[in-house]
Amino acid sequence: MRHGRRTRDPMLHLVARDNELPYSRVGYAVSRRVGGAVTRNRVKRRLRAIMRDLPLRPGYDIVAVPQHPSASASFRELSAASRRCARRLEVVQHENDRQP
Repeated sequence: MRHGRRTRDPMLHLVARDNELPYSRVGYAVSRRVGGAVTRNRVKRRLRAIMRDLPLRPGYDIVAVPQHPSASASFRELSAASRRCARRLEVVQHENDRQP
C-alpha cells in the first residue's frame, strides 16, 4: 500500500488505510527473506490467528509485513509486536469503544 499510515517493529511492519467499509480487512505480505515456504506459511498462520483475536476498529485495510526475525520468534513475541504496532496505528478498539 503506497498510501496509509505505517509503523515498524523489528519483527513486523503494519500499514493501515481507511476503506470506508463497515468492517476491516487484513492482508499479509510475507517475503522469501523471512524463510522457506514452510516458515512463511507458519508466520502467516500465526499472524492470522493474532489479528483475528485483536479487536480491530471497523473501516481499515491493514497489511502486515513480517520481517526476518519473525521466523524465529515465538507466538507470544509475534503477538506482542502485532499489538504494539496496531495500537500505534490506532486501529484497535479501546475497552470503552466496544459495542455489547
